[in-house]
Amino acid sequence: MEDTVVRTRAVMVMLAVAVSALAVAPAPAAAGGPPGGPTSGPCAYTPTPDDPAVRPVPLPRDPRHTPSRGTVTVTLVTNLGLIPLTLDRAQAPCTVQSFLHLTRHGFYNRTICHRLTTYPTLKVLQCGDPSGTGEGGPGYRYKDELPTGLPPAPTDPTGARKVYARGVLAMANAGPDTNGSQFFLVFADSALRPNYTIFGSVRPLGLHTLDRVAAGGVAPTEDDPAPVDGAPALRTSILLAL
Repeated sequence: MEDTVVRTRAVMVMLAVAVSALAVAPAPAAAGGPPGGPTSGPCAYTPTPDDPAVRPVPLPRDPRHTPSRGTVTVTLVTNLGLIPLTLDRAQAPCTVQSFLHLTRHGFYNRTICHRLTTYPTLKVLQCGDPSGTGEGGPGYRYKDELPTGLPPAPTDPTGARKVYARGVLAMANAGPDTNGSQFFLVFADSALRPNYTIFGSVRPLGLHTLDRVAAGGVAPTEDDPAPVDGAPALRTSILLAL
């Protein structure tokens, strides 16, 4: 067990050192679609000039045949531990394609997870905004790929809310078809309307890291000394996403 911890820490140190050598790739002209318009493929990644990118990044490629089979592993190297993710192309091909695009362009490197929610029915850590405010994104949006067949939340007698289970990886949004870069990690079963694209899961080692963040709670403020929604008390930084 001790050897595993030592190896994990060693990997984190080496990867963290690598971060300092990385630079965000410059943004080339968007491929496909008319200038200023959506890409021409099935995902239709659409520029948001009123909400520009907080970190330079081009539109994703949007091939006619979007990969829709298999899984891909992405690891978030954080200051509190590794968070390995399994992305599921079959669940949400356009979302996985965008997430991988942002990862490859270093969009998530040196960012913080800005929001921890610990309500009885909502327990998530939200990340993916380089501005750290919860307002930033990649300068484009794309369609929802909403889940079906989720079990009803036992806390909602109306049946409108479903269970987003512990370990779910999903996109945050500001309404229908407004997906960008922000995502959330579910550290305990939560009750949500199925309005959020699920595109993968957190692997066991990542759940251990999430539990550590959750155990620290939400940072208190003068106005709210015991908050259940806000910045994590344990500052959680994504040093590198790869």
